[in-house]
Amino acid sequence: TMRMENHTAIVHTAAASNLGQMLVKICKDDNVPLVNIVRKPEQEKILMDIGAEHICNTSDANFMENLVSALVTTDATLGFDATGGGNGGELASQILSAMEIAANRKAKEYSRYGSDTYKQVYIYGGLDPSPTILKRSYGMCWGLGGWLLTPMIGKIGMERFQQMRARVASEIKTTFASNYVAEISLEEMLQPEIIKSYAQQATGKKYLVTPNK
Repeated sequence: TMRMENHTAIVHTAAASNLGQMLVKICKDDNVPLVNIVRKPEQEKILMDIGAEHICNTSDANFMENLVSALVTTDATLGFDATGGGNGGELASQILSAMEIAANRKAKEYSRYGSDTYKQVYIYGGLDPSPTILKRSYGMCWGLGGWLLTPMIGKIGMERFQQMRARVASEIKTTFASNYVAEISLEEMLQPEIIKSYAQQATGKKYLVTPNK
């Protein structure tokens, strides 16, 4: 998506998740600048331990300043949001606003319509069921949409998709390795205490369901 839409760097939310940790490793291997957004100090440490360079914590009082600084450094204009709301429902809007501020810091002239840098955020998850709130402080060159894997496969074609599958298979124990609290059976999956745990959708509390257990 990044390359197809002519972006050069990425912003990712819920960045300490299993998927977020994979993305840190992928971007390091592919030399793609990545800005990681988390909400807890312990999540910052998880990412620092695997070599993430740019980490912004939404719980910090200076979150927006840190985000703008990271965007100025990386020139990221593409965001992927796993929350669908986040930070009071405003996270996607905050990312777009920070991208606009970063773009204007490098602008050579002023425009009342905002910068001419196109900014895009895709929502690909719904960790936060609250409404997505947009406070349009980022000019007129922006987009917000949904992102799903299946339609994307149709765009890139089967040849490229097979190349991606081959990479996952060859790096399944390194780049794409996942961590789980425990392996559970279908029966255990229905136990109240286990339901209460995985229903939190929290970092570090994922379960692997093995039906044949």
